[in-house]
Amino acid sequence: MTVHFIGAGPGAPDLITLRGRDLIARCPVCLYAGSLVPKEILAHCPPGARIINTAAMSLEDIGAAFAEAHERGEDVARLHSGDLSVWSAMGEQIRLLKGLGIPYTITPGVPSFAAAAATLGVELTLPEVAQSVVLTRTSGRASSMPEGETLANFARTGAVLAVHLSIHTLERVVAELIPHYGADCPAAVVYRASWPDEMAIRAPLGALAAEVAANPVERTALIMVGRSLGDPEFRNSALYDGDYQRRFRTPGWRGTGE
Repeated sequence: MTVHFIGAGPGAPDLITLRGRDLIARCPVCLYAGSLVPKEILAHCPPGARIINTAAMSLEDIGAAFAEAHERGEDVARLHSGDLSVWSAMGEQIRLLKGLGIPYTITPGVPSFAAAAATLGVELTLPEVAQSVVLTRTSGRASSMPEGETLANFARTGAVLAVHLSIHTLERVVAELIPHYGADCPAAVVYRASWPDEMAIRAPLGALAAEVAANPVERTALIMVGRSLGDPEFRNSALYDGDYQRRFRTPGWRGTGE
């Protein structure tokens, strides 16, 4: 018996990997984060599967469900929204499984920042404009931020910021970032990226809070800040530069498909 952690993607039910879909289809037990994972994904569960919404469950309750499935010899599909590598609470479940001696696998999913960038229609990394993307959040009721991981410290780099779980502190986020990015820096709030009711609010950083106040959103919203979100002048990459010598352009090289 194995517990399969599966990143269910940002919201659209077809933004799940083939591996994730196939694992769901062969697991007789499915635990899913009901507050964020769309129910349409559960259609991949096999007939008669035990489907458990973990939204109201404690870690101990989830551990008991894992243990019960282990006793029955039943594989478990454990679905979390987005990708499992960030803010999924997978780490504590893995620690629990190790204590119980239950094996597990991890299947990544489409992260919310990638879905938000797609909604905005932008590439986040542009030559000589931005080459780094920082995924971060602000301190909240659930947990504080480690010392040194502050918005100001990240902002000093000029990287694109994808600020998660912080829409309720938008005014403070804007106030902390303006000294580093400037009030004219392109910014956006993307609500429920890839869901049918997704909404993108774009504005210069200094006007972002006012724009969101006029179109209020709660939870499941991502704050994006960075020069590449606008329409800047930037140098084309070397990837498709005809004068840039690459292995794939050496005389006599023939790639697959030629």
